[in-house]
Amino acid sequence: MNLYDKCKNFTEAKKIQKLGFYPYFRVISSEQDTEVIVNGKKTLMLGSNSYLGLTNHPKVKEASINAIKKYGTGCAGSRFLNGTLDIHIELEEKLAELVSKDSALAYSTGFQANLGVLATIVVRGEYLITDKLDHASIIDGCRLSYGKMLRFNHNDMNDLERVLKNVKDTPKLIIIDGVFSMEGDIAKLPEICKLAEKYNAQVMSDDAHALGVIGKNGSGTSDHFGLTDKVDIIMGTFSKSLASIGGFIAGNELLMHYLKHFSRPLIFSASLPPASAASVIAAIEIMKSEPERIEKLWKNTRKMQKGFKEMGYDIGTSETPIIPLHVGDMMTAFKMWKMLADEGIFINPVIPPAVPPNDCLIRTSFMSTHTDKQLDFALDKFEKIGKKLGVI
Repeated sequence: MNLYDKCKNFTEAKKIQKLGFYPYFRVISSEQDTEVIVNGKKTLMLGSNSYLGLTNHPKVKEASINAIKKYGTGCAGSRFLNGTLDIHIELEEKLAELVSKDSALAYSTGFQANLGVLATIVVRGEYLITDKLDHASIIDGCRLSYGKMLRFNHNDMNDLERVLKNVKDTPKLIIIDGVFSMEGDIAKLPEICKLAEKYNAQVMSDDAHALGVIGKNGSGTSDHFGLTDKVDIIMGTFSKSLASIGGFIAGNELLMHYLKHFSRPLIFSASLPPASAASVIAAIEIMKSEPERIEKLWKNTRKMQKGFKEMGYDIGTSETPIIPLHVGDMMTAFKMWKMLADEGIFINPVIPPAVPPNDCLIRTSFMSTHTDKQLDFALDKFEKIGKKLGVI
């Protein structure tokens, strides 16, 4: 036995590759837009998280280019030592203002932001309480913590209360996705906050897929429900609506000060490149100055939800621009992916262990910059292929 035996024994992906149904690591040779080039072919992008279509906005690109001219391409160190630029401070001020918190702290990736706060703030003898469908970065952050992780059934408030009752006299943090990345539904934040108050818990919302989508000016889940004062920690990413890469934690100044001195993913990682920081600042300004982008995003969302439902697709509990189509077993999902790709549509199949067996998804996601013509084209292809596969 050696370390590489597990690699040798992993054959499932190669089997799928030989069958021509491997949907991962597809190479795109164009900008991330409503249409992309895959294998030299123009393809309608229905699998992007660029909800506001800002990755190729002229102002975002210009801000990034200007930052490189001023600061260079990197910081060559961590925020803790030589890697804090004035543009990082400006970015954090803009982020705190966006989500209406006292302070914010930028990390090099969204994944690191979740690792950085959860592994740091919850210690031995304390509890992390998570929704069973929380993002992998939350799960890994809990595993790195010395606290104990407890889970409750997805958006099930009775089950959450069951968990809280068992740990009512100890410090605890409830962590949820504001918008769930596969199901497309929104956390029941009003009920969660009521239970948190009842059982003396604190609340953290991962707004990776909520920023730019819900709340005033796309400010996220807490603002959407008018509960910003009840949510202690807000996490967000830059790699979706904010058109770059990175992530942040927002909350009170005491928490940010503590994280700056104890959060290992912050202290021991190189800081966010200046071009990325500048592009996020520009994206925030556009979100505020062009509210019609969010309005158009929701117009497109309603159109596609209605279209899918009228065809007979099961879209589950989706209520956002993330619209999953429940198609059944894994091979049906792979076949549907391949047939849609052949018709010029880029989507993402979701299979176990990300979903239960025989409940595989075709995950679609929509952008404010999709045109009616593009969406009508997509609906036509989904109807044709859904009928051919017996999904609708």
